Parts: sequence; structure tokens; C-alpha cells
Amino acid sequence: VHLVESGGGVAQAGDSLRLSCYASEHLSKSTMGWFRQAPGKEREFVATILWSGGSTFYADSVKGRFTISRDDAKNTVDLQMSSLKPEDTAVYYCAADSRGSYFYVESASTYDYWGQGTQVTVSS
Repeated sequence: VHLVESGGGVAQAGDSLRLSCYASEHLSKSTMGWFRQAPGKEREFVATILWSGGSTFYADSVKGRFTISRDDAKNTVDLQMSSLKPEDTAVYYCAADSRGSYFYVESASTYDYWGQGTQVTVSS
């Protein structure tokens, strides 16, 4: 399974960006997530969407500003980011858990497929 992210770029504080992740295979029963890694920091959980029922979970730092969605017919998972802050600057990674886990979805170790990442830079 190959995951390819797109949509990153440079934005100003308060702007919006939409990231997309395309999967090379059907992942309709996979838990899909977004993580990010800022320079000098560990990779951190951003958001996830379950395959069954489409429940979503967010990191406290992005709750209310970011929205994750999926279109299984198109094999895509999007992350709509609004009210961007400089601290959102990071490389954003799309991840897939082919087992469709319901638990530990905030842990990077739950996911078995990863994209190459897309840079998001937010200036103040």
C-alpha cells in the first residue's frame, strides 16, 4: 500500500490549507490518521477517522480547527486545516492501519502504512 500526501505549502497565521492523502489500494476497512513532526520534535498524533461509522478523534491542539474526512470510493483521506498557527508548522504524514483498530489510534505504532509526508509552514 502506498500513501501519497499532497496539499502542503506555506500559509500565514489564520489561513486554511487542505491536505489530501491518496491510497494505492482500497482501505475502506482501515483506520486512517494524520500525524505531524516538527523539527527537533517527535512525531505526534493529529487526527484519525475510523472505518466503521466514521468516528473521528483529534489532538487537543487542533480540535475545533482541523477536520478529517475520508472518501473510500476515491481512496482518499483529507485534513482540512483552518485558523492555522505558527505552531502547526511541521511535516504532515498520512497513515493507515489495515487492521481497522478502534483502540490506541493516537499511537503511531498502531499504523502499518505511512506516506512520505508533506511540509506545512505557517508564518506569523
